[in-house]
Amino acid sequence: MSKIILTGDRPTGRLHVGHYVGSLSERVRLQNSGLYDEIYIMIADAQALTDNAEHPEKVRQNILQVALDYLACGIDPEKSTIFIQSMVPELTELTFYYMNLVTVARVQRNPTVKSEIQMRNFEASIPVGFFCYPISQAADITAFRATTVPVGEDQLPMLEQCKEIVHKFNTVYGETLTEPEIILPSNKACLRLPGIDGKAKMSKSLGNCIYLADEEADVKKKVMSMFTDPNHLRVEDPGRVEGNPVFIYLDAFCKPEYFAEFLPEYQNLDELKAHYTHGGLGDVKVKKFLNKVLQAELSPIRERRKYWEQHLDDVYDILKEGSKVAEAKAAQTLHDVRSAMQINYFDDNSLIK
Repeated sequence: MSKIILTGDRPTGRLHVGHYVGSLSERVRLQNSGLYDEIYIMIADAQALTDNAEHPEKVRQNILQVALDYLACGIDPEKSTIFIQSMVPELTELTFYYMNLVTVARVQRNPTVKSEIQMRNFEASIPVGFFCYPISQAADITAFRATTVPVGEDQLPMLEQCKEIVHKFNTVYGETLTEPEIILPSNKACLRLPGIDGKAKMSKSLGNCIYLADEEADVKKKVMSMFTDPNHLRVEDPGRVEGNPVFIYLDAFCKPEYFAEFLPEYQNLDELKAHYTHGGLGDVKVKKFLNKVLQAELSPIRERRKYWEQHLDDVYDILKEGSKVAEAKAAQTLHDVRSAMQINYFDDNSLIK
């Protein structure tokens, strides 16, 4: 069986370092591993419209921004198919058929849906499209016969729901759909990077992100303003590293060689943490080190992004060609689904036999 990856992002803003450690860097690693036959990376504009229906220009403006971030991070259009969700109409049709296999109560129990509804203050009036996005996501995954879906931890409930839909469809109509497996980031700190304000989630709407496209000065300013341990008031005070965003970011980004380069008085992160915990190490020094680490990680991404910004025609062509390839793949799956459901009336003349 072919090994196939499907993953993607909603184009509601530029991508940030949380996306990078949570999924983008893992996608690049998997892409370059040579272990996968096909890789599809989706710019989920139709899904973004479920809660931005009245502001389509916001979604439209960010299609190219997300594509630029992908290419800047090392997604290679020669190895991965980058496509736009709404340019593959088969996904909408699959979603419609899958809706009959899921109850309203089951979607309501989905923890990701619950928290997203709360975050967007949709409790009183949830758009139906937004409510159904776990079903839409199942259509996205199954359309490409994805065997592997690399995502952040918050998407686990979505994958569980997708597996349920696959199982139900195959039980009712016969073995047709492929069940996916999830891949989580191996580094625990990367599962959910907090915002620079200490809030649990880095979110465009909360304005607490460090973006991949941020200039060097912006990154530095944001790092130096980061929330730390609120009880660590003086240098000599003992500090907490657990739940401290500065140390969570270091867990996610720091490599051993950065100590020799930027902070040679420490051998490794454990030594730095121990000093902070015992007292005698100020937040400013730790933040300056984190800034140097982030600049080292983001500098090549920034340079590649600037290259692609000068070649937007090529980015457009990559998206157009990728969407054609993706549609052809999804059309094959839809053909099999319609056959299994016996709604392929004109494929032959069996309707009148």
